[in-house]
Amino acid sequence: MNPALAGLVTIIVGVGGCLAYFYFSNLVLDKFIFPARGPQAGKNINRANMVRPWLFLFPALFALGLYLGYPVVETLRLSLTERVPGGGSEFVGLRNYQQMFGESKFWEAMRNNMLWLIVVPAASTAFGLLAAQLTDRIAWGALAKSLIFMPMAISFVGASVIFKLIYDARPEDQEQIGILNAVWLNFEGGIGSFLMLKLLPTLLILAFAGTVAYCAWLLVRRLMAGGNALFAVILQGILLLLLVWLLWQSLRGLIGVWVVDLPYGEPQQWLTLPMWNNFFLMIVLIWIQTGFAMVILSAALRGIPEETVEAAIVDGANPFQIFFQIKIPQIMGTIVVVWTTITLVVLKVFDIVFAMTNGQWETQVLANYMFDKLFRANDWGVGSASAIVIMILVSPILVWNVYNARKEMR
Repeated sequence: MNPALAGLVTIIVGVGGCLAYFYFSNLVLDKFIFPARGPQAGKNINRANMVRPWLFLFPALFALGLYLGYPVVETLRLSLTERVPGGGSEFVGLRNYQQMFGESKFWEAMRNNMLWLIVVPAASTAFGLLAAQLTDRIAWGALAKSLIFMPMAISFVGASVIFKLIYDARPEDQEQIGILNAVWLNFEGGIGSFLMLKLLPTLLILAFAGTVAYCAWLLVRRLMAGGNALFAVILQGILLLLLVWLLWQSLRGLIGVWVVDLPYGEPQQWLTLPMWNNFFLMIVLIWIQTGFAMVILSAALRGIPEETVEAAIVDGANPFQIFFQIKIPQIMGTIVVVWTTITLVVLKVFDIVFAMTNGQWETQVLANYMFDKLFRANDWGVGSASAIVIMILVSPILVWNVYNARKEMR
């Protein structure tokens, strides 16, 4: 059958099936199950009205159960089983999880996912907020927003191909087509190299470390003030430990900037450099998600009452004070939503790593690890166990988003 005709038939059957379902289900409910006649007419009408919403919800609940609920249960079952020679499977309990936790590749994937979780949501949200604020202050802001948002229309694989060309390296005696190597070969160790590769990274790391230290100080003050619930204290303590770890890593990175011996004049295979290649992969996702963050945060900034900004100006506040002390607190809820949404994308990141490095050179992530186990090693037990780990990591963020959404509705 012609694809266009098949699509048309599918639409007709789908729409017609939905209309037929709702019509006949209501007919059966009103005429046969709870008929509006006889001495029980009033009660039957009330009962029918109580059941009717579930008739409308049933197709969606059935589809969600079939395409979401059942796969979760089946994945959990597979994670507790193992293939046996001759076909079939046997129950092995938590053996697959023990095997997974004993593999260095799994912990490499966990470490990289945590690194992605720290860098990508923070950078995407920060760049999106900066773009939203600046584009609202220029005459051609609408065009700038369109250009920044454009990467959202590109698939992850397409963006990966683009950046793979940017990171491309050819032998030293050939002309470089990769932009990064073309720029890199212009550094020779002089003043330009010092400014771009030593001083600028130092300033960026110091700015990041200062921001982390300030956030840690605010948390310490809040913990010392007391009056918080036990759960909040535990959460703040964990966050404080994370900030201290980030501060320590920043200082280590600062030392590394000055002690590293850079190979000037030699083309670099950027995607094969351990640790740094993870950041080169993150740039792709940051490039894509910045547009999403900008659009949402721009709408939030436009929703801030002008009276509060005007009052701050009258009181003598400078633009930085207005932005950080007036605007940011009023859109903090939107910032959290954007942050958590990007976090969900990061936890499931697969396409970029698969297309650019396939998890080689210490770039493995959980989704790619799961793919390798399921479809390359044909090990459904460990593969399903890793899928359950991803679901466990994603679930608290989903619950948090639902909780905040209901809280705002109330």
